[in-house]
Amino acid sequence: MADAGVMEALLRRVEKADGGVDSLEVAADLGVDHQMVVGAVKSLQALGDVISAEQRSSKQWELTGEGNEVAEQGSHEARVFNSIPVEGIPRNELMKLAFGKVGFTKAMSSKWIKVDKEQDRIFKAVESVEDQVKEKLLQVQSGQASLLDDKDRNELKKRKLLSEVTVKSYWISKGQSFSTTITKQETELTAEMIASGNWKEKKFKPYNFEAMGIAPDCGHLHPLMKVRTQFRQIFLEMGFTEMPTNNFIESSFWNFDSLFQPQQHPARDQHDTFFLSDPALAHEFPTDYLERVKKVHSEGGYGSQGYKYDWKIEEAQKNLLRTHTTAVSSRMLYKLAQQKEFTPVKYFSIDRVFRNETLDATHLAEFHQIEGVVADRGLTLGDLMGILHQFFTKLGITKLRFKPAFNPYTEPSMEMFSYHEGLKKWVEVGNSGVFRPEMLLPMGLPEDVTVIAWGLSLERPTMIKYGINNIRELVGHKVNLQMVYDSPVCRLDS
Repeated sequence: MADAGVMEALLRRVEKADGGVDSLEVAADLGVDHQMVVGAVKSLQALGDVISAEQRSSKQWELTGEGNEVAEQGSHEARVFNSIPVEGIPRNELMKLAFGKVGFTKAMSSKWIKVDKEQDRIFKAVESVEDQVKEKLLQVQSGQASLLDDKDRNELKKRKLLSEVTVKSYWISKGQSFSTTITKQETELTAEMIASGNWKEKKFKPYNFEAMGIAPDCGHLHPLMKVRTQFRQIFLEMGFTEMPTNNFIESSFWNFDSLFQPQQHPARDQHDTFFLSDPALAHEFPTDYLERVKKVHSEGGYGSQGYKYDWKIEEAQKNLLRTHTTAVSSRMLYKLAQQKEFTPVKYFSIDRVFRNETLDATHLAEFHQIEGVVADRGLTLGDLMGILHQFFTKLGITKLRFKPAFNPYTEPSMEMFSYHEGLKKWVEVGNSGVFRPEMLLPMGLPEDVTVIAWGLSLERPTMIKYGINNIRELVGHKVNLQMVYDSPVCRLDS
């Protein structure tokens, strides 16, 4: 039956009814699904005050899926009883039946069957049985659940054969503008209606000015990109210049050796770094600088005894996916050292780095690193801590702690921690320190120049700011795009 037919049939029943009709009864009389009648009620309500519909709810008993099966095929215990021949049946064979275990227990408690323990066989204990469970379920199925007492209903519910459901229906009566004829209401006032004047005879559907508009199709900014933009803006406000970071592939020389990181360092192992097979090696290096780096590693210099090992160009040539953007910083500082006269600089970068990490709630194999570098005369560790406090305060993160640490290329070194409200613990957000003379002086920088630097993940501050507990909910294939859509356009709390 079409929707229009259901609406007309519903109106005829309301017209004849004394007081009103129930939508469930109308659906049963018409032989249609109750939702079709509900749809007709909604459509008639949209036409104006044609009908009055009051929503009601009632409790009803319905058979579960298993209950319908029992009503059709019999209870588990009755099926067990009927499966036992006169000569009995081995217990293990009975238990193989789909209804065997439950039926055996129920049939035993009803004393319908008995067990011969010596033979381990099951026999009938009575000649015939009455399947009352099936009869009660058929009674419910025929709409006579009210005839069952509470004990029977609760027992069937406990066996998950019967369930109590809340059924919502409408009590439908005549409205002030009741009519059995359905008049379609116009939704738009057209130029033709105005020109002909027939708009005076038309009925218009009232506008709902409180209805929500359709959400426009548009792009959405990922929280990571929002925080990246915020970091970048903070750096620019603090007078920093952005470094070029468009080389994901780097040589071991710039990634490790130029930073005074020894060739035997664990970070150079394949378990920590992604090495390339094609192209496997780099060949172009500043020759004089390369020799000075080799010497400071193997022999020492500039007041350092070095690492005292046989430095190999083959190790320095190995290409890799950069493990930190400090490789870019080393290139920029070397370029700065080639100037005739030193000028103070403040550099920053925000880009992707790669490490062979074990994935967990706070680690990924691919992530973004934020790096800040300041080169000037007379800088101290206090200057570094002051800049970091200012930097994180601008971001809205005020709970900050510093812990002494070790890095091959900075001395002194500090790890930075911020309190994560979601995880309820202090989370490491970055590393910092003062670059060692063994790194800076081979580049050709003046001896009185100090370089302070820090690096941090972009993901962890974003997690802290947006209350995300697992980094895999922020980056990767498990990201919930609805989270991206629902995140605020901007943050005003910093």
